[in-house]
Amino acid sequence: MEGENQLTFPLDLTFFGLTSKTSSEFRKSVFDQLHQIVFYGKGGYDWNTVYNMPLWLRKYTFKLIKDHYEAEKKSIENSKKGKNQQTLIDSSGKISPPKFQKKSSYK
Repeated sequence: MEGENQLTFPLDLTFFGLTSKTSSEFRKSVFDQLHQIVFYGKGGYDWNTVYNMPLWLRKYTFKLIKDHYEAEKKSIENSKKGKNQQTLIDSSGKISPPKFQKKSSYK
């Protein structure tokens, strides 16, 4: 019966889990997110606007920008895989002329 009187989520001296040890990490992550939205937004956002955004909107905007750049990266990687990459320079470093197809007989 003694266990029933204990709180399930005691707050102790922390304010919703934010302590002096974690506050600097949290602050850095917030400023990193602000910077990334402003930088990768390519002029669409200024720092003051992003800083004063509601938290849900800032997270949503950050997710959209992140998803865009991940999709762009994936499409670039896929386009590189799809190409038959041939080069005129062989493994020894010598430049070899391109091999053309057989000439057709036309008159």
